[in-house]
Amino acid sequence: MRPATATAAAVTTLIGVGAAAVAAGRYASDAALKAPPGRPLPTDPELTVHATAPGRISLTRCLASLRPGTYGIEGSGVHAVVGDVVDVPHAADTVVRRLERVTRGSPQPGDRVRLTPQLHHGTPAGALGLDHEDVEIPAELGVLPAWLVKGVRDTWVITVHGLGTTREHPLNVMGFLHRRQMTVLDLAYRGDEGAPRSPDGLGHLGDSEWRDLDAAVRYAVRSGARRVILHGWSTGATMALHAAARSGMRGRIAGVVLDSPVLDWEGTVRALALAHGAPSALLPLAVRAAQGRTGPHGDRLGEAADPAALRVPTLVFHGPDDTLASWPLTRELAARRPDLVTLHTVRDAPHAAMWNADPDRYEEALRRFLTPLV
Repeated sequence: MRPATATAAAVTTLIGVGAAAVAAGRYASDAALKAPPGRPLPTDPELTVHATAPGRISLTRCLASLRPGTYGIEGSGVHAVVGDVVDVPHAADTVVRRLERVTRGSPQPGDRVRLTPQLHHGTPAGALGLDHEDVEIPAELGVLPAWLVKGVRDTWVITVHGLGTTREHPLNVMGFLHRRQMTVLDLAYRGDEGAPRSPDGLGHLGDSEWRDLDAAVRYAVRSGARRVILHGWSTGATMALHAAARSGMRGRIAGVVLDSPVLDWEGTVRALALAHGAPSALLPLAVRAAQGRTGPHGDRLGEAADPAALRVPTLVFHGPDDTLASWPLTRELAARRPDLVTLHTVRDAPHAAMWNADPDRYEEALRRFLTPLV
């Protein structure tokens, strides 16, 4: 082969390899940044429904299906709520759990389902019997829908969901907050059903979405809130940290509650891409592609989550079994600011499911935290 021809062939090969790498990175970053809200995260295996009986459901036996607590199970056209494991005779490869209620469809043998921390479907009125208003919050990209459940206190709680769930997820604690006479504003933000899309069609793991939470804080203050407490799950917790650090209304934020906070942007991108089936060899490409498409995020998140930057009391629910959000960083945050941060460790709970593992202990910790703030 002549030198010129060989050089051309080598360049063509390199271009082809480079294009393939870019495409692979984009594919892997899509898995991380285009996860639709309301679809259970694939961090746990799919389970098969083996049988149902009054108040009972038999599922594939695995570590996930054996977890203690109360969870939703969701599949094609099906959503139900399951409670703790029941000690009754069953096949060796199955586990039997209490079937608390069926909220959509009807689980049948052979159905494929995943566990989800989201128990409820519908509005606060339909799911919990709580009177609410459908309100519209003017924000950066347009109008955001939200549910407003009024209480008598002038300190409001603004709830914001995270990965794999919708604004129905905070309904898990809304009944508790209502019994504490708190006004609750439950927000849908960019990318959610009924809300504007992000301009690039991607999720930013809280780095841009926090501005929608900032708009909700402004709405609450205009509507009579003297102070607000931000309660976020997953990337919603990250949004709360950003708002507490960067919002022009941060002086009205009395405290934050963080459930499974995403404190490592790059680590969560890698974990999401892997959970959605991206080969491990592509994970560095996924992170670079995600940064190229959305901009670098680590510095801004590092500033918002810097323990030295905290200014308000902070309650954190997290545990070592979360495979998406960094447990070591959460422990470091708590260790470095014991004056402001209370860490409630929850074991045997996946991402954003700290309430599900033990609702009573979760709500008691939340009650102790809220009491001096309201």
